Amino acid sequence: MKRLLVILLLLASPLWAVQPDEVLDDPVLEERARELSKELRCLVCRNESIDESNADLARDLRLLVRERLVAGDSDEEAMAFIVDRYGEYVLLKPTTSGANWFLWLAGPVMLLIAAGVGWGYLRARARAPAGQENAALSEAEKERLRQILDE
Repeated sequence: MKRLLVILLLLASPLWAVQPDEVLDDPVLEERARELSKELRCLVCRNESIDESNADLARDLRLLVRERLVAGDSDEEAMAFIVDRYGEYVLLKPTTSGANWFLWLAGPVMLLIAAGVGWGYLRARARAPAGQENAALSEAEKERLRQILDE
C-alpha cells in the first residue's frame, strides 16, 4: 500500500508545479494563465513546460504570465511580451514565420539533397566500366608477388 502511494505521488508531482500562492482568484484568468503556461518552455528543464516545471525560473515565468494577465493583457500580448523578453526559444512550438522558415525547411531540403547525391552515386557506379580488380595478374606481377611472399 505504501509503495502504491509513493508511486502515485511521484506520478502526480508535475501537478504540484503551480504553487497555491501563484493561483489567481479569478478562475477565468487562472485558466488562461494555465493554458499559456503549457505553451511556454522552461528554460532550465528544456523540453518541459513552465506549467509542469518546479524550477525557480519556471515559477518566475508563471508569475510573469499571471502578472501580465492581471494587468489586462490579452493572451497574444502576454505571449508577445514574454517572447520579446526571453526570445522565441521560450515557445514550446516555435512559429513558422521569418527566419524560422529556413529552419523548418532545412531538414526536408537536406534529405532531398542526400537522396540526390546517393542516386547520382549509384547511377555513376552502375555506368562505370568494369574495373581492373577482376583482371588477371601479368607474369611479371606474379613473379614479383612470389618474391615478396618468399621473403
